[in-house]
Amino acid sequence: MATATLTQEQPRSDNALLHASIVIVVGVLATTLAQTHVLARLPLQNLLKNELHVSRAANAAFFFWAGLPWYFKPLAGILTDAFPLLGSRRRSYILIATTLGVLSWIGLYFTPHQYNQLLYVCIVANTFMVVASTVVGGYMVEVAQAASGSGRLTAIRQAVQQACLIINGPSAGYLASIAFGWTALTCGGVLFLLIPATIFFLHEQRKSVDARELLNAAGRQLGKIGSARTMWAAAGLMALFYIAPGLSTAVFYKQQNDLHMTTQGQGLLALIAGLTGVAAAIAYGFACRRIRLRNLLIVCLLAATVTNLGYLFYSSVLAARIVEGVNSFGFSLAELALMDLAIRATPAGSEGLGFSLMMSVRNLALFGTDWLGSFLLEKYHLRFGELVLANSATTLITVPLVLLLPAVLVWRKDEELYEEPAAPRTAIQE
Repeated sequence: MATATLTQEQPRSDNALLHASIVIVVGVLATTLAQTHVLARLPLQNLLKNELHVSRAANAAFFFWAGLPWYFKPLAGILTDAFPLLGSRRRSYILIATTLGVLSWIGLYFTPHQYNQLLYVCIVANTFMVVASTVVGGYMVEVAQAASGSGRLTAIRQAVQQACLIINGPSAGYLASIAFGWTALTCGGVLFLLIPATIFFLHEQRKSVDARELLNAAGRQLGKIGSARTMWAAAGLMALFYIAPGLSTAVFYKQQNDLHMTTQGQGLLALIAGLTGVAAAIAYGFACRRIRLRNLLIVCLLAATVTNLGYLFYSSVLAARIVEGVNSFGFSLAELALMDLAIRATPAGSEGLGFSLMMSVRNLALFGTDWLGSFLLEKYHLRFGELVLANSATTLITVPLVLLLPAVLVWRKDEELYEEPAAPRTAIQE
């Protein structure tokens, strides 16, 4: 098997981490904010509801199918690791995928406002963004291991993701109030930022890559992941949490139909949710060093259950602002605890592939259940309050199941993860 040789010069060691940080910041910003489920979601929802007059179920289904590439993100990881492109495993993939993604967004500008045609172009755009996002993540892991900067780079990535949520609220609200073409151009412009960042700051060390060996290693990792009982236990808990009938699209219709909110008012709600999500992340950052994950999971999942019940009182604009803020705080706590669990449960040596698989479970369940919730409202004429109760009840079921998780995953606090005390007698070692 022929090998591919990376041809980029290695950067000076004193600039390597700075350059990598720039690529990661721009990469996370571009591939997060430009998604159809982030900056373009509110404009697309508004277009589907008020211009194409689709039902809640059809609106939710649009985003489920548009997100199809994100459910198969691990395949992108295997592809980009095993098959260098033009002598590169990172730089070429990012440049080509990002360029095609930008062209896809430009294509959406010219796409007729028909349900299927809009959906097909969104799937194509997401496909290229998945590849770019996967490669940025792989590059971050490589640099972190080489520069011993995993903590700094992870902190940078998390900060940028939270910033995307805050930016998204008012920006999406404004874009939804003007011609949809501006949304397509804005998303394309945001994604384009990754191209100059990659050209100027992504440098790859010279080395040879045996594509056959990498592909064989990927096969061994799949076998290892298939037998990782702790990982599948964590994935099962995550799936049950996210599989509750979703409220996202139902809430969008309630905001416009019942509360008569403008898209800019809806954007303000997203801003409030983003800010309380940041507060939850700060709170969890302190708590995880002082409380064992088992107790944290119980508290955070209970918080998500209780705060979700606030939607029963979603009867005015003021109430909506309070409920969105409080619910985002509770839901973010639960997500943070589940992400903590997912990281701990990922088998050693298969970090990227295993974590991507669990995130795919999360994405598939999250967007699929939003469609399910809207379908139940349309088909079986459930009341909104009944859907809220069903969502909270399903979340509540996950709380006692935390006690069944292997103790090796949940017994320690975050600050004890790298210590070596004896595991409790009930721990399951694999």
